[in-house]
Amino acid sequence: MHEGRLKAAFDSGVFVLKLCGDVRLTLCATLDNQAQRLANTPGLRAVMIDLREATNVDSTALGFLAKVAMAVQGRLEQPPTIVADHPDVQRMLDVMGFSHYFTLVESPLTEPAELNELPQIQADEADMQKRILEAHRILMRMNEHNREQFQPLVELLEAQQHDPVQ
Repeated sequence: MHEGRLKAAFDSGVFVLKLCGDVRLTLCATLDNQAQRLANTPGLRAVMIDLREATNVDSTALGFLAKVAMAVQGRLEQPPTIVADHPDVQRMLDVMGFSHYFTLVESPLTEPAELNELPQIQADEADMQKRILEAHRILMRMNEHNREQFQPLVELLEAQQHDPVQ
């Protein structure tokens, strides 16, 4: 597996986020940072997330992609777009309810000229646990299937936060 990387571009009001390789919880601080920045980006007209080069996207990363959609909800004329051409990825996004928050397509209308590699934001273990918990809470709010899938994990993470001796 190729280690995950994030690339981004902002041009003419369009923000593009490209996930490459194996995107896991180690990138959640970087994804969270992008979601928070997008919520306050002036002149934002559209958001596109490109998953065509992602070999894997774990549930924590998916939670922060959902956070991106929620961060811009009501600010854009169209919901954010996810470009995914792999059938397994498309199926996973559909089952997890992403079609209610994103427009799902197989290829983008236009490709950005240049994407810049985003520096990975480091997070300590406590911060990472907080972000994993937040990502899964977001996923649980998306639909009943996700609530059932992630409830045991969220309860476990919440219990660990209240009981620091492990």
